[in-house]
Amino acid sequence: MKTELKWNQKMQFTGSIEGSQVSLDSKPPLGSGQGFTPKELVAIGLSGCTAMDVIALLKKYKEPVEKLEVEAEVEASDSGHPIVFKSILLKFKATGQIVPEKLIEAITLSQTQYCGVSAMLSKSVPINYEVTLNGNRVTEGLAHFK
Repeated sequence: MKTELKWNQKMQFTGSIEGSQVSLDSKPPLGSGQGFTPKELVAIGLSGCTAMDVIALLKKYKEPVEKLEVEAEVEASDSGHPIVFKSILLKFKATGQIVPEKLIEAITLSQTQYCGVSAMLSKSVPINYEVTLNGNRVTEGLAHFK
């Protein structure tokens, strides 16, 4: 993987990989808030990585998922610089006629074996997760990789 980052103006940058682009910016007063901050991209990357695992596994299990949302609630340190993630809570919200045990298995596998972003981050910050299926909480857990 080769990434490229180009400075545009103020605190605005454009990042690109193989033709796809994303805008980065700082919050005011340093920037204008016209893009994601780097830490926001990390949180989005974590959510995307685990969501892709879960959808791939549910498709493999032939489970009829209608919708999957993953929210990442990040608590940041407040004791000076550098400001880092102190804890992360992933909230998986699925709808469909999914067998609860299959959803739990898919998320557990993502958070213990497959999600590379979670594996990297969990070495320095606890990643807890909770799972809701059709509005009912079905389980919670902690990302743990060997």
